[in-house]
Amino acid sequence: MKEMQMLTLEAFEQAAEAVREVTLETKLVYSEYLSELSGNRVYLKPENMQFTGAYKLRGAYYKTSCLSEEERARGVITASAGNHAQGVAYAAKKKGMKATIVMPTTTPLIKVNRTRGFGAEVVLYGDVYDEACEKALQLAEEHGYTFIHPFDDLAVATGQGTIAMEIIKELPLVDVILVPIGGGGLAAGVSTLARLLNPKIRVIGVEPEGAACMKASLEAGSVVTLPSVDTIADGTAVKRPGEKIFPYIRENIDEIITVKDEELIVSFLDMVENHKMIVENSGLLTVAAVKQLKEKGKKVVAILSGGNMDVITMSSVVQQGLIFRDRIFTVSVLLPDKPGELQRVAGVIAEQNGNVIKLEHNQFVTTNRKSAVELRITIEAFGTEHKEKMLEALEQGGYKPRVVRTAI
Repeated sequence: MKEMQMLTLEAFEQAAEAVREVTLETKLVYSEYLSELSGNRVYLKPENMQFTGAYKLRGAYYKTSCLSEEERARGVITASAGNHAQGVAYAAKKKGMKATIVMPTTTPLIKVNRTRGFGAEVVLYGDVYDEACEKALQLAEEHGYTFIHPFDDLAVATGQGTIAMEIIKELPLVDVILVPIGGGGLAAGVSTLARLLNPKIRVIGVEPEGAACMKASLEAGSVVTLPSVDTIADGTAVKRPGEKIFPYIRENIDEIITVKDEELIVSFLDMVENHKMIVENSGLLTVAAVKQLKEKGKKVVAILSGGNMDVITMSSVVQQGLIFRDRIFTVSVLLPDKPGELQRVAGVIAEQNGNVIKLEHNQFVTTNRKSAVELRITIEAFGTEHKEKMLEALEQGGYKPRVVRTAI
């Protein structure tokens, strides 16, 4: 099947039939929390619940379905920060093909191991996707592998776009679809199909502020390359969006919203505490963007693109999220080095229902130990208001509390 036939209604229908062979049904989840927060009716499309942990299986499987016997026999290769890697590896396993995956050296271990678990050979190279992609293209030329681009491929984008068909089938009167953007394959597929099925649907792309290559390209009127990217959303840390899919983005995406890393961190807590779901940082882009919507009273669907987050990253995100939400904070106080002072400080905090989770006692803050020692107290709070009450109580107790940023 030639690429010029892709991103048509017929191709989307064929892709929808193909991906049903390997995808799980990800029914929309209504979010009461995000609905109240934004003044809209917000639904989540949980692609983090797919077998491979992300939507990428759709495009990878449909692409392999379109390959000729000769292309399959040569084996396939791709570059990916993780989710497309697993999609291609799983698709190749189902089709009985050899798969080689080039992944950045910064890829979380869970994604590397899962990719290998599907039978693919993994090559770690470069710090970001773009460097890994150059290596994959080099290996494809050297060994004759069939290269499957993670986003700049119309067949891949067509497979990803099947998400829009499912959304509209389940929620025919959807007003807004929020879609994450890295290289642009998912956004191209979803926005194009949404436009074909109902031109009134607004499709809004969401990028990390530190890797907003699509926004920069749209503003320039052509594809541009960012000098660098800096974001915790590793799945969307792309310097240059796709050339082939760019015209579809320009035609069908209504708006681009950018999100700071700090917003992704607190959005992780939102998903865990309100929906009991693990969503990776790139998948949280749409959750964070809900809070920036100008629309009110609309039916909004936020695509959660993936949930492949390693435990170490998860631990760090939870810790930082609690700090950003003032649920945990560290305060420094100076007190005389004599018996009973520690108990007195603890009493002040207890009266305000604060929970002490860590203490650091530094007797060497000054040469005059009788004058003062430093006590650093890490405290659990209900939020900003509760935190301020505890600080005020310490102040009234004769201490001069100073909030410090420190690891828990």
